[in-house]
Formats: sequence, C-alpha cells, structure tokens
Amino acid sequence: MAPADDVMELVDERFKPDGNTIVRIRILAVQDSEKFPDGVKYRLHYGTVGGDTIVRYDNSHGVHERHTADGLDDDYEFPGYSEVQARFRWETDVLGP
Repeated sequence: MAPADDVMELVDERFKPDGNTIVRIRILAVQDSEKFPDGVKYRLHYGTVGGDTIVRYDNSHGVHERHTADGLDDDYEFPGYSEVQARFRWETDVLGP
C-alpha cells in the first residue's frame, strides 16, 4: 500500500436510507501499483445496520469483486468504474426498502 500522503480521498459517503440499512461509498486515489494499476481503491457497500452485506463492490485485495448476501459472486466481471458506480446505485435503489 502507498504511504498515507500518497492517498487522496475522492468520495467518502455514509448514510442510512432507512433505520435498518446503511450505505458506505469510499473511493481513494492511490499510487499506481501492481495491486492497483489504475490508481483507484474502492468499496461500495450496502448492508444491514447489524453488519450483513446485501451487496458490495470492492477491489480491496487488488481484484474487482462483487459480494452479495449469498457470498462472493464468482460470475462477476468488472465493467469499469463508472459502470460499477451506476450499477451499485441502481441495485441499492432496487434492493432498498
């Protein structure tokens, strides 16, 4: 991981759409590396207040992943950053109360 001064926070949002769910969107510009070749580290999380995941997109391990309440989505193919953000916002709207 890059030193802290090489990390720039691009987005850091956290809110509760209702009393039972939480959305956390965190996108960081990081130093280009083998793990993050595009210089972007992200986590788009929608879950319950109790800590259960409903849907989450991230590349925390250097691999683009989609997690659901059933676990890791093995069929997921990363379509690009803009598309992931749009899909996440659509899914949280559709999956929400």
